[in-house]
Amino acid sequence: MPKHRVLTEFGMGTSLRRQDYTQAARRGLQDALWHNSINMAELFGFPKEAMLIDVEIGVQQPEKVDQAALLDIFPYGQPAITVHHGGLDIPRPDGKPTVIANVAINVSFDMVPS
Repeated sequence: MPKHRVLTEFGMGTSLRRQDYTQAARRGLQDALWHNSINMAELFGFPKEAMLIDVEIGVQQPEKVDQAALLDIFPYGQPAITVHHGGLDIPRPDGKPTVIANVAINVSFDMVPS
């Protein structure tokens, strides 16, 4: 069956003082997920475990994001995380930047298109 996207959410997260790219990404994921209750599975008659969750994260130093550490955010579904160069590092007077992560979450199901 073809993969069919049913929802996209966006979020933003920061690490103000520690330059922790994983923490900024975690906060961005939580921001996107907490925008609303994602109950698409019930709407389409699928179990929640059938949700295909594609996560795109943008940060200035993608190699510093621990993708495995972010998987526990998802209580169900099949998350796949990809990290790209993006987001922002905002300079501060002390020389250490504030890290900003941008996040997009796409929820899909394997289904026959109508």
